[in-house]
Amino acid sequence: MPGSNGDAFKDFPESFRGTVHRPADASYPDARKTMITTPDIGAPALIARAADAEDVLTVARYAAETGTPLAVRAGGHGADGYASPQDALVLDLGSLKDIAVDPDTSVVRLSSGVVLGEMDTALEEYGLVVPAGTVSTTGVAGLTLGGGVGYNMRRYGATVDNLLSMDVVTTDGRLVRASETENPDLFWALRGGAGNFGIVTSFEFQARPMNREVASGLVLYPREQINDVLAGLREHMPKAPRELAGIGLVTQCPPLPGVPEEHYGTDILMMIVVYVGPLDKADAATTPLTALGRPILSQITRRRWSETNRMLDMIFTPGRRAHSKGGYLSELSDEAIEVAVRHAALLPDEVRPRANATQNIWALGGAISEDFDESSAAFSREGANWLCEAVAVWDDPADDQVLRDWVDALNTDMRPHMRDNTYINLTRDQGPEWRRKVWGSAEKYDRLVRAKNTWDPHNLLRFNKNIAPAGS
Repeated sequence: MPGSNGDAFKDFPESFRGTVHRPADASYPDARKTMITTPDIGAPALIARAADAEDVLTVARYAAETGTPLAVRAGGHGADGYASPQDALVLDLGSLKDIAVDPDTSVVRLSSGVVLGEMDTALEEYGLVVPAGTVSTTGVAGLTLGGGVGYNMRRYGATVDNLLSMDVVTTDGRLVRASETENPDLFWALRGGAGNFGIVTSFEFQARPMNREVASGLVLYPREQINDVLAGLREHMPKAPRELAGIGLVTQCPPLPGVPEEHYGTDILMMIVVYVGPLDKADAATTPLTALGRPILSQITRRRWSETNRMLDMIFTPGRRAHSKGGYLSELSDEAIEVAVRHAALLPDEVRPRANATQNIWALGGAISEDFDESSAAFSREGANWLCEAVAVWDDPADDQVLRDWVDALNTDMRPHMRDNTYINLTRDQGPEWRRKVWGSAEKYDRLVRAKNTWDPHNLLRFNKNIAPAGS
């Protein structure tokens, strides 16, 4: 393996047609940037920004020939630092931006550098959607390979449930197709198994019907109502229409227009409400969530879908620092609710004005929970009715320790209420024992290891929530 210094990878292929960035280059600081900044972000020895799929093959063959572990970056939205490891070779797919929509079949094919906002905009023109995440700058690739949850999951399932095929560059430098009929073991493993098995250069999805306008917005409840409102959410969502998404955020009140000033910075429940069904049924669908208490603010209105799926962009602006941990709950118990409320109050006053520290509580159910078998993909959903994510987002490195500690403490106290399996994208890696359980049963993990043995036996793709080959 090449050395870890400024002269590393001097034999990098001259046939590479994209751009190459080394620490001494003026372009390197910008090339190194990722959407989310964490203390774990390192200084790679070389960042190769691919111009096309042929470049991906070139880098994969180089890594195979030299035995070089390879970090793959698409959207750069992960909070683990895997997109930018210290002294590593990074393959950046961010320039691969092709999108093609077939209006007759509603099939969309897109390259691995596409982000959600770009996909949403392209599909909105046709009245279509691929169920995906909730921040428009998130890369489609990383989101999909981890499973993919968002506002449409109750209606249409996870992102991987709508995936038809992938073009994959293997770690021995071949281009293969993965689908239900071609390399089905690879297709199964990549749908939730993260970037452990190959480098995906393009995805093909079955897009679904979507209104250009939806009903969406925020409902804010004060601190003293949080427990009762979340209990009401717990009772309502199992019987709610699949077109309704409800996410409760136990967080600090932002200075939004219409919010009385005395609430600024206090603990609140911010409920994100999105209804993607017929607009003439929107009021009936959303009113139960706005009537769970006495809101400080209720702003449910009609918006374009692409605007709705940018509501959280104001928090996750490029370059902010972040830390997150979480997991599935079978039951949103009173005790779990109390953990979230108690830890909100423990957030130190000095960081409240400048950080977003939140316990997100997502209601699952509907298609993602009921329409797809646990064994259909590596992505795990068995027994999951709720998804909790403790997350902090901030700007000042001086706040790193206090906010990471806050997330860790909240997650520790929530762990007794969580399942062992989880959605891997909304939590940091928590070690090998944790990884052996997050994809569900021991049989599923064994199947993932077999796929790893076949497709990446030397573990060149190790900068991820890693599934180690057998015997390593």
